[in-house]
Amino acid sequence: MTPQVLTTRSPWPRLAIVAAWAIAFAVVEAMIVYYLRKLFALEYATVFTERTFHFPQKYLLEEQGREAATMVMLLTVGLLAGRTLWQAFAYWIFAFGVWDIFYYVWLRVLLGWPSSLGTRDLLFLIPNEWWGPVWLPTSISVGFIVAAVLILRFTRRP
Repeated sequence: MTPQVLTTRSPWPRLAIVAAWAIAFAVVEAMIVYYLRKLFALEYATVFTERTFHFPQKYLLEEQGREAATMVMLLTVGLLAGRTLWQAFAYWIFAFGVWDIFYYVWLRVLLGWPSSLGTRDLLFLIPNEWWGPVWLPTSISVGFIVAAVLILRFTRRP
C-alpha cells in the first residue's frame, strides 16, 4: 500500500522526502570527512590546496569507490522518486544539489570548516583530484535544485 503523500500529483511531498534523505545522507558524508581527518591526524585549521595536500594513494581506490557509490545512491533515489525519465532526472539532480549544499553545512557544523565560500576544497577524486572554491559546487547545486523544480513543474501529468 502506497502512502497517500506519494500518490498525489504534486511533486512537493516527494521533493520534501528526497530533501530529507539528501540532508541525512549529507550528515553521513560529512562524518566520513570528519573521521578521515581524525584518522589521518589532519588539523582542522589546515588549509588544503592542490600544492600542499593530495589524497593518500594508499586509500585512493577505496575513496574513489566510495565516491562512485555515493553517485549510485543519489541516482537511485531519483529513479525511485520519479515516475518518468525526466522526473527521475529531476529528482536525481535535486537530491544531488541538496546533498552537496548540506554536506558543506554539516562540515561547517562538525569542523568549523569551510571558513567561507571562497575556501578551496578537494571536490572529487574521480578520475583525478578536482580542486576548487566551495562556492563552485554550491552554486552548481543551487542550479540543480532550480532546474529540478522547473522540470517537475513542466512534466506533471494533468
